[in-house]
Amino acid sequence: MPDLFANVHPSLSGPATSAFSVTPSDTAEFSTPPRALYVGGDGDLAIKTLSGDVVTLTSVAGGSILPIRVARVLSTGTTATGIVGLV
Repeated sequence: MPDLFANVHPSLSGPATSAFSVTPSDTAEFSTPPRALYVGGDGDLAIKTLSGDVVTLTSVAGGSILPIRVARVLSTGTTATGIVGLV
């Protein structure tokens, strides 16, 4: 099937074109920062933003898509599960 949008430059507000499973880590940063995170299971999400801020998003509901660009998802403080980076 032809991709009618193949020649359209992707924007941060457009749909993701790829995804990857996120393994939380206190040291490893993403090689490609995602445009958003999908959280499959309820819990807290400790993140480091692209600007270097470290924050914990508490009580994130499973099934949420968070439109936030992050350098990493920290293992310390993260209890949410099924995290997927959307690129």
